[in-house]
Amino acid sequence: MGSELQPAAMLPEIFLLFGALVALIGGSFLPRRKQWGSRLVAVAALLGAGVAAVVALAGPARTVFDATYAVDTATGVARLIVVVATLLVVLLAVDELAGDPRESETYVLLLLSALGAVVMAGASDLMLLITGYLLASIPLYGLVGLGRTAAAAEAAMKTYLLGALLGIGLMTGVVVLYGVAGSTSYADLARSLPGAPTAAVIFGVVAVFGGLMFKAGGVPGHFWVPDAAEGASSTAAAFLTTVPKVGALVAAFRLVSVLPASIDWTLLVGALATLSMTLGNLAAYAQDDPRRLLGWSTVSQVGYLLVPVAVVGASDLALPSLLVYLAGYAVTNVGAFAVVAALPERRSLASYRGLAGARPWLAVALVVCLLGLVGTPPTAVFVGKLTTVTAAWDGGAAWLAVVVVVNSVASLFYYLRWVAPAFRPGDPAESAAAVPRPWAMRAAVVAGAGSLGVGLAAGVLWGVVSGSLVT
Repeated sequence: MGSELQPAAMLPEIFLLFGALVALIGGSFLPRRKQWGSRLVAVAALLGAGVAAVVALAGPARTVFDATYAVDTATGVARLIVVVATLLVVLLAVDELAGDPRESETYVLLLLSALGAVVMAGASDLMLLITGYLLASIPLYGLVGLGRTAAAAEAAMKTYLLGALLGIGLMTGVVVLYGVAGSTSYADLARSLPGAPTAAVIFGVVAVFGGLMFKAGGVPGHFWVPDAAEGASSTAAAFLTTVPKVGALVAAFRLVSVLPASIDWTLLVGALATLSMTLGNLAAYAQDDPRRLLGWSTVSQVGYLLVPVAVVGASDLALPSLLVYLAGYAVTNVGAFAVVAALPERRSLASYRGLAGARPWLAVALVVCLLGLVGTPPTAVFVGKLTTVTAAWDGGAAWLAVVVVVNSVASLFYYLRWVAPAFRPGDPAESAAAVPRPWAMRAAVVAGAGSLGVGLAAGVLWGVVSGSLVT
């Protein structure tokens, strides 16, 4: 449980960093239209990071590098979720990126941003949290802008401006918390903040949370998400609505777990959760572009994922329910975007008419992923929502459990608006002419199967995520 200098404990992160460097350097020597070698490097780095994460997960919980980084169950599961989600993104990206002159750069940015998300998840020091935030954010701006269209440029600018603003807020909050606690270590914050001025603590925490909500895509840092999901490439959209959330929400959990109990953090985080899920659902009702609909959907999902954070310390189910939900959400959300990536020319919900007859496997994947996001059994998100509601009830926040149930039922409407046309008869000639991208279709089917698999194996997953959290 003590702190130590042990680079081997950071082997998954080293794989991601080394893979990004090799892809960056190697890509500069490859022909601009034949950079598939960088894809192999990215896949190898992700697989290596995944294997190393599994090995580390079986080891004891500890902190390393002067107690700035926690190697525990939360970090281990976050590593695996990030690796699996990024692998699925790389799979759906093959059709879109093959032959693209910026293929290597895209894989580099994916690996670096994934590394930033992992660092955020494991950070047990506010200075390292800032490092993870910047590492996850800066490559993301590039990913959004790589679409090289007017919509992508607008989305990249919005993402950058909001990220910079809330990033400054996060750093300001860290300065305030350091000023009142005399340290940025989470262990020291847990000892010092109960005696610090309440107003300063609240200001510092709210400022830090603003930055984390930008990375998660929740209120009040959500404004960039729908534009980026709509304007960016399919690869970037699938990644940015999934992977950064993992790091940001685990980081939020760690931060709240060391805050003084004298302040009602359940009310503050619960309010952000309620606003995120409700606003995301209401805005999704009016969307006709499937990408923008999924963008607002991901805002609402942040609200559900914040519920376990709201009951930190009040329920032993909080951390396991968060990790299970993140695992289910990651594979399900990437699967929904993989369907969109497989049919890039279909930019309205009505354009999916006849999909079931022409491409039944793709239609099945769409149904599984969309109803999975609602929380329909036996999908993975159902298990996540069920355990989240249980954690809220167990933690004395019954009102928050009710909000989750109401919003989940309300979300069914706009997901069905997308599913229904897929099962209506369409023009056979038009359906036959719309040939889906093969790799993206494979990613959709794999992700749909993964969503069902994680849901059916929920008992095993729960046993894995029920380890202790190091602070």
